[in-house]
Amino acid sequence: MSLKKGETVPFVKLKDKDGKIFNTDHFKGEKAFVIYFYPKDFTPGCTREACEFRDRYLEFNELGAEVIAISSDSEASHTKFINKYNLPFIFLSDKNKEARKAFGVQSSLLGLIPGRETFIFDKNGILRMRYNNINASQHTTTALKKLKKLQDEN
Repeated sequence: MSLKKGETVPFVKLKDKDGKIFNTDHFKGEKAFVIYFYPKDFTPGCTREACEFRDRYLEFNELGAEVIAISSDSEASHTKFINKYNLPFIFLSDKNKEARKAFGVQSSLLGLIPGRETFIFDKNGILRMRYNNINASQHTTTALKKLKKLQDEN
């Protein structure tokens, strides 16, 4: 199943870096949010992507949005990744790939690499844009452009 524009954020419970349960719809009704799926902590593309989200995190906050990153890495790996690169947003561990399935994130490169995909939700938890590109460099800019457009619509 693939999440489509106009649908509500799927409800999935995952653990954050501290092992606490976090629901994917936590910000629904409060603020817009960006959920991005990435292949693996500490790999060059994923590190670059996380650092781009970090470097522009204030812009997301100024637009009233939160950033959530999801991979199948463990909570301990996320903690090391967050600490090494000073990453200020939420990281969730999807070891069983239940979030990937619920959101319909496909693997890339003949199914060998977990997909890289970004979802932009409005404050009501409605999917407003889905961006799928294995190239890590455009996800942050694409998400910010869509959030600005959503803000201008209101």
